[in-house]
Amino acid sequence: MLSTTPVLFEGKEIVPIKFLKALLPDPATLGQRTHGKTNIGCIFTGKKDDKKKTYYIYNVCDHQECYHEVGSQAISYTTGVPAMCGALMLLSGKWNMTGVHTVEEFDPDPFIEALCQYGLPHRENHSPELVD
Repeated sequence: MLSTTPVLFEGKEIVPIKFLKALLPDPATLGQRTHGKTNIGCIFTGKKDDKKKTYYIYNVCDHQECYHEVGSQAISYTTGVPAMCGALMLLSGKWNMTGVHTVEEFDPDPFIEALCQYGLPHRENHSPELVD
C-alpha cells in the first residue's frame, strides 16, 4: 500500500499510496476524537555485575491531554518531542561526537532529562513481565 508504482485495481490504474491516503482520515482530524492513552518504551536484557537483568523504561501519554496542549493526539506528541530533544542535544553540544553514530552511542542522561522537561516523563520497571 505504500508503493508509488501504479497498479491495476478492478480495471483501473491506481497509485497505492494515493489510494490509501484517500481512504484514511486526515491525521490532523484525529486529535479531538482520540481518547485513551498510548505507551512507548523499550525492554532491555543483559548482564550487570555478572547478573542477568531485564529493565523496562517507558512513557504513558494521554491523547486528550496532548490535544488540549498542542492540538494533536499522543502519537504525534510522542513522535515529535523525542525528535526535538535529539535535535536539542546536537544544537546544545550535549551530543557532539564527530562522524556518524547511532543514538545508542550517545550519553542518554541529558536526552532523558529533556524528555521529562518537555512533557514525556518516563517510568521504570526493573522486573518487567516479558511476553512473546
